[in-house]
Amino acid sequence: MIRHRAAVIGRPVSHSLSPVLHLAAYAGLGLEDWSYERLETAPPQLPGLLAELAAPVQAGPAWAGLSVTMPHKQTLLAHLDVIDPLAEAVGAVNTVVAQRSGAGGALLTGFNTDVAGIVGALRETARTQTPGSPDGHLRVEQAVVLGSGATACSALAALGELRAGRITVVARRHAGPGRALSAAHRMGLDIEPLTWKPTDAASNTEAARRLAAADVVISTLPAHAADPLAGPLSKALEQADGTRAGAVMLDVVYAPWPTAVAGAWAHAGGALAPGWLMLLHQAVPQVQLMTGQQPDIELMRTGLLAALAPPCAPTAVSSETSS
Repeated sequence: MIRHRAAVIGRPVSHSLSPVLHLAAYAGLGLEDWSYERLETAPPQLPGLLAELAAPVQAGPAWAGLSVTMPHKQTLLAHLDVIDPLAEAVGAVNTVVAQRSGAGGALLTGFNTDVAGIVGALRETARTQTPGSPDGHLRVEQAVVLGSGATACSALAALGELRAGRITVVARRHAGPGRALSAAHRMGLDIEPLTWKPTDAASNTEAARRLAAADVVISTLPAHAADPLAGPLSKALEQADGTRAGAVMLDVVYAPWPTAVAGAWAHAGGALAPGWLMLLHQAVPQVQLMTGQQPDIELMRTGLLAALAPPCAPTAVSSETSS
């Protein structure tokens, strides 16, 4: 009998691998009375769904929480009772927890675990480059974030946690209260915005030069959006005699994989953190927030990789994080 219910919401959401991760975690924790599903949710449906989440428990399972993907990560903020300080600073929520006492109504609290997902993916990838080091000697003297939406805001918070030095945000648009410049200001981060025009060769060359000089690159752009940078990046890396030793690129796109820009980075010897690795690392604290228990990350990894087995490559799924 199902007593607790959770789901991932978004539009589209049919591609989501969050059910694989959460159900693997539940199995490992012995939570046989928990369910997790995909809910296609258009923006007009969001208030009604949240009201259902907060309602007193009648018959049936009690809502435990939601995983949140595009396009709701930023608009959701206005609908919640409490927002965790990190999520408030980032300006984006990817986790909603229904906190209730008994069968009464729930307090809806928003969290951001994307930051933990980015940090975990970067550190794990760095460790593969320097085995035996707890943090993989992940130095971040220079970092570049591609994009300026919700995931880019989380990337800035992650770089702040990693004590990054110089941070450049490369994006087509920088203005707007929900964008990266506003998030950087809230977090007290000093960043350099670089306006990128994908149809302009000189702009692509300058953006690629910044990427080639970075210790960490985080691309939050949707599939194919960064493709114009692939050729210029290859040239920039050749001129720099390859990428920096230990430099890491995280690309949140899952399909196609590798993306053109990730392929150029890897060809020059740079380390790649695939998008599914971020998804794994953000799901661990998400499960903990909803269940109150610490899941086994290796069980979750096994379930995820099984879902991504051939005929799909281990990263050939759509991104759940881009915005």
